[in-house]
Formats: sequence, structure tokens, C-alpha cells
Amino acid sequence: MNHLLRCRCGTLQGNLERSASATRAICYCRDCQAYARFLGTPGVVDENGGTEVVASLPRHVHFTAGLDVLSCVSLSEHGLLRWYAGCCKTPIGNTPRSPKVPYVGLIHSCFEGGSPAIEATFGPRRIAVNTRSARNPVRSTAMATAARVIGLMASALGNRLGGTYKQNPFFAADTGTPIRAVRVLSSAERERAYGRDG
Repeated sequence: MNHLLRCRCGTLQGNLERSASATRAICYCRDCQAYARFLGTPGVVDENGGTEVVASLPRHVHFTAGLDVLSCVSLSEHGLLRWYAGCCKTPIGNTPRSPKVPYVGLIHSCFEGGSPAIEATFGPRRIAVNTRSARNPVRSTAMATAARVIGLMASALGNRLGGTYKQNPFFAADTGTPIRAVRVLSSAERERAYGRDG
């Protein structure tokens, strides 16, 4: 079963295959909050500063239309690659800087049907990470997080050893480089994104 993906204006479209390794999580880190602030797109973070993601393997992501609007930014020279639809600033997902670490965290706002539909496909939200950076107290899920991370790492390792990590729509298979130029935020942009501009 595939779950449809689309940006807010409908230009970028695709789907995510359902898989046993996929898991729902919510991240409260300052970087995810800064990224949402940079995009200026409403509804990315909740009232506690959390961003809901579906963690999966990149080979399960397929874009079917509008790939030319896919854009990439990084908060710093060594930070995660953060992918979004340049047409309407819909966040799509986060990946490591190398495809040899096969992981993508797809952000809830690019899923067709919202949270109820996401839950119907991928089950309940199971883990919360970086809770110390939440705007309000939230419950940590240390044990569940550890178990899910181990499962995802095992799947990623299998993809790496089997060579299927090259099936990654965010990176060129022949060179292993991102399919889009990575825009790294300037110091001033970074200050604003982290809310340190006064």
C-alpha cells in the first residue's frame, strides 16, 4: 500500500511505500523548529514545537510529478539536507548528507490526508525525540525510541550491504551527489531561523 505525497499547491507529487521499517515520530529539536521558521510555512510544527515525521528508507519514496521544483537547504555546512517544494515552501523530508546512510524523515505536511490518514497507513505515533527542546513539557519515549532506531538501523544496514541504498530519489545514483544544489543558510539567515535576530 502506498501513501500519496503532495506539496500544498499540488505541483510536486509522489508516494511512500508502506514498509515494516517505517515508523512515525515527532522531533522537538531546535533545528527542526528553525527549519520551519525559515520556510515560514504554517502548520509544520505543533504548539510544543514538534515536527511529525515518518522515518523510512529513501528507496520507498517515489516522485511522480513536479520533481523540478524539489529544492534543498541545509542550516549549516554539515547539517542535514532538508528538502522542500520550492513552489509553495512545503517541507518534504530530511536526509543525511550522504546516500550511504539510507534514511529519510518525511514531514507530515506533505502527506495526503493529514494525521488520520498517516495513522491509518503507518500506525500510531510511537516515539518522541529531543524532548528537552520542546516549548512545553512533553513525555520522553526513550525505550521505544531505542527499539525503533535499532530496527531502522538494521534495515538501513541491509540496504547498504545489498546496494539498494543507491535507489534514492534525492541523490544521483552514479555520483552519490544530491540531485539539487544545496543552499547553506548564511549567518544572518541562520540567526533569524533560530530566533536570534533580536
